[in-house]
Amino acid sequence: MDNIKVSIIVPVYNLSEYIGKTLDSIIYQDFKDFELIVIDDGSADDTLEVINKRLSNSNINHTVIHQENKGVGNARNVGIDASKGEYLVFVDGDDYISGNHLSELYNGKTDFSLIQLVKKDGSTLSNPHHYPTGEISCEEFIRMELNMEIPFNFCQLMYKSSIIKDNNIRFDENTVYGEDTEFALKALAFGDKIAISNEVTYYYIQREDSAIRTSDFRRFEIVSVFENLAEFYRNLGKNDLYDLIITSRIPKAIFGNMNYFFYNDYDFDEVISKMRELDLFEKLSKYKGDKKFEYKIRLFLLNPKIYYKTWKKFKNSI
Repeated sequence: MDNIKVSIIVPVYNLSEYIGKTLDSIIYQDFKDFELIVIDDGSADDTLEVINKRLSNSNINHTVIHQENKGVGNARNVGIDASKGEYLVFVDGDDYISGNHLSELYNGKTDFSLIQLVKKDGSTLSNPHHYPTGEISCEEFIRMELNMEIPFNFCQLMYKSSIIKDNNIRFDENTVYGEDTEFALKALAFGDKIAISNEVTYYYIQREDSAIRTSDFRRFEIVSVFENLAEFYRNLGKNDLYDLIITSRIPKAIFGNMNYFFYNDYDFDEVISKMRELDLFEKLSKYKGDKKFEYKIRLFLLNPKIYYKTWKKFKNSI
């Protein structure tokens, strides 16, 4: 692979205000054996000019691909296909990384490695999660995610490129919410070990106009994402992971997103109507696990309106 250890893939769309800082954080990495692939996904502002100016003044190995707007999933897939590195790393065009991001991730041994991420909203930083350090099996990590025992974002990982390419793991280009989680959890199914560091090296910028914040009821797309993932695991003979998704991860995703809409004052009838349209009540009823959480679900299913009124009165106490 041309002796390139890591390929950094950066999709960009109308991010001229942010991409300069993102690129600077990549240019000044203390790890040098990498290539940078930037995919400008049809930006209509001066994003491409900013990219070319920043990179023309650097000496890093880079490729800039300009295409018509096809969405972030497609842009990332184009980056994967163009990559030559032994490992893959993804950085969004409005985020940035610390100077030791690659050196903290790269060990050349494990199939995956992981660092910590913090969310940055203005000048406020979220608290990072602390994992058990060292190495764990990829299947154990998958179970931890499906049980929602860990906060997790796909860009925290470094991926063995051969696992992605040999198993044709790609981003779903028709989904705007959850496609990155699906990508990571599919890839991890083919791995052995994941090395974990508690070093914070990725800064995830919160923007009001981001795709997730403006996707409205499409947040419920995460349900079909996990249904696809469940079938994927079942086809691999991992029936226990299939069951875990159906009886735990999907009901938790439904309930969590429903409460998100309630918390943000969405109209009750609109939320309930959308849930009925997507058959989410039936899927919610399949939950098995924590008795307290199961009790909350039963209260809601028994009478959604009473649950909602009680929730509005007491908020997070139920």
